[in-house]
Amino acid sequence: MAEKVKPYKNSNASKKEQVTEMFDTISNEYDGLNRVISFGIDVKWRNKVVKIVSQKQPENILDIATGTGDLAINLASTNAKEIIGLDISNGMLEVGRKKIVTKKLENIISMVIGDSENLPFGDNTFDAITVAFGIRNFENLEKGLSEILRVLKPNGIFVILETSVPTNPIYKFGYNIYSKFILPTIGKLFSKDKIAYNYLSESASVFPYGEELNNILRKIGFINVEDKPQTMGVATIYTASKA
Repeated sequence: MAEKVKPYKNSNASKKEQVTEMFDTISNEYDGLNRVISFGIDVKWRNKVVKIVSQKQPENILDIATGTGDLAINLASTNAKEIIGLDISNGMLEVGRKKIVTKKLENIISMVIGDSENLPFGDNTFDAITVAFGIRNFENLEKGLSEILRVLKPNGIFVILETSVPTNPIYKFGYNIYSKFILPTIGKLFSKDKIAYNYLSESASVFPYGEELNNILRKIGFINVEDKPQTMGVATIYTASKA
């Protein structure tokens, strides 16, 4: 079970409420800071997710925790007829909507506010479902994954892109220094929310990854579960399907 880390430790609000507040606050700065913090490598990781999804030739895709819509926009290259980006932060969605209009993709991509643990869709609806850097923000991981399994079509594909911790001791040492000290410092210098990047760092460090997350996915009922570590293991792409 994932350890529950909240953005604002002095608040009595639920994790879901706190995450919503945090992303609403940093929505306008998120894209720029994300590129700086990841050295732009996150773009490469998202492109790999798109390539995996493209192989399934999906007609419709749900991108959960879509944020400002980067992955949803990239997924347009799959030639899917419908892409829905869902997020609990309207601030992030508003930034994404502007990007979608600029790229003239509003006939394909729609951005909707919604809760990953109570998805507003019927059973067996989507050919493909993706979550990029959002699954660790779920308040109840197993409930969210169960909802994803419910709305995924049989033989559909589910792809997660999430941070992870390198297993190589040298890489792990460097990762810990960066995530515990450098990342929060960048956040404090450039973010409106001085706490947000502490949370993003801490939540990444305690979230299950590799075989531990694989086993959670299998427990929920997913099949063909695989993990593919990226860039020395600082991120991992997980793929799964539904019987």
